[in-house]
Amino acid sequence: MKKYFNHKSGVKKLSNDELLDIVQSQTLKYFTDFAHPVSGMARERSNPIPQYGPDCVATGGTGFGIMAMIAGAERGWLSQDELLERVTRIVDFLEGAEKYHGVFPHFMNGATGKTIPFSRKDDGGDLVETSFLIMGLLSARQYFSARPEASDVSAKINKLWENVEWDWHTKDGSDKLYWHWSPQHGWDMSLPVEGWNESLVTHLLAVASPTHPVSPRIYEECWAKGADFKNGNSYDGIHLPLGPAQGGPLFMAHYSFLGLNPAGLKDKYADYWEQNRNHTLINRAHCIRNPHQHTGYGPDCWGLTSSDKHNGYAAHSPANDTGVISPTAALSSFPYTPKYSMQALRHFYEDLGGKIWGKYGFTDAFNESTNWYANSYLGIDQGPIVVMIENHRSGLLWKLFMSSPEVKHGLKKMNFQTPKGGKPFIKRSTPFQP
Repeated sequence: MKKYFNHKSGVKKLSNDELLDIVQSQTLKYFTDFAHPVSGMARERSNPIPQYGPDCVATGGTGFGIMAMIAGAERGWLSQDELLERVTRIVDFLEGAEKYHGVFPHFMNGATGKTIPFSRKDDGGDLVETSFLIMGLLSARQYFSARPEASDVSAKINKLWENVEWDWHTKDGSDKLYWHWSPQHGWDMSLPVEGWNESLVTHLLAVASPTHPVSPRIYEECWAKGADFKNGNSYDGIHLPLGPAQGGPLFMAHYSFLGLNPAGLKDKYADYWEQNRNHTLINRAHCIRNPHQHTGYGPDCWGLTSSDKHNGYAAHSPANDTGVISPTAALSSFPYTPKYSMQALRHFYEDLGGKIWGKYGFTDAFNESTNWYANSYLGIDQGPIVVMIENHRSGLLWKLFMSSPEVKHGLKKMNFQTPKGGKPFIKRSTPFQP
């Protein structure tokens, strides 16, 4: 890889497709080569920290990893049989892992399946992280639908999906969906899943559940009445329909939309393609304007989202800009801003090179003002890079998730207009047929 870091040295410049291939395939290794050896799940991070050791695996990161591996199999970077084996191992582990009314914890031990508390009272079920996992599992089920030998794992996926008690998380039938519940602390966290944030897919799956659905009314009474839901202002001349001032961290435009296709997705609140594209453009425009005069910012170096920083972890955004650029922000925005995301990718790869490129793709973040470059990788940041680049290139994960009958039913119940058509799949010998 090193020979490509500086094409000005005489090495042939990579084409866009060659560069995307390298980034996707190298980043995928986080979920294959670095998967937990027992469970096959995605480790939370590559650099264990005191409270989270090498056995700490992430529920949401695993859902993203499953989707990334599907993209890898479609591209030929791992075989169809290997994909099936890996997903089967994960599903078999999840069957015996700790869960709470069918809801998985944020973190668990990848060897034992026991809960690892995310915080003192967050030691039970996490509905949002579970929704990211279910999004990945349903995408896998749809991908395997034409393979009779995958019927067993598909049945197990259905059982995990059907056992999630979304209605339990209404806290005794209220008009709100709650993020956490714990046997020890009950509803003490008391955090409603209300917008705008990363959790649109949580509400969709809760409404779409074939066994434990919630009323679509909760979407109106909880999600759409959140403090940071409606916006309507313009920033740097760019209109933002929903979300906090200046858009917030860019992961809000990514996590739910790894499977949920925003192209043509509309309801009475927003056109979700406009929402996500404009959120991205506002984030980039802030970095170009660079009001705090951080070193390195510009048209080819942008992207503020939640990631590591030199002394911990933070939700970076235009409203909380400390000079930390996270490659996942621009790269996971490829569907929305392909030209600008490619500019950033070439700068990250060709100019910064070995400072941020390594074993599992781009490291988590960097701050050129302080000459700090992370040596860490996080599953929840690496997964969206692979998946959203694939959605930009082929629409694969969007087509898979959106082909689920339950998803179609849930969107209809919630009065969404849904995408029509889409990009064709890349060619391979046995293409997926929805």
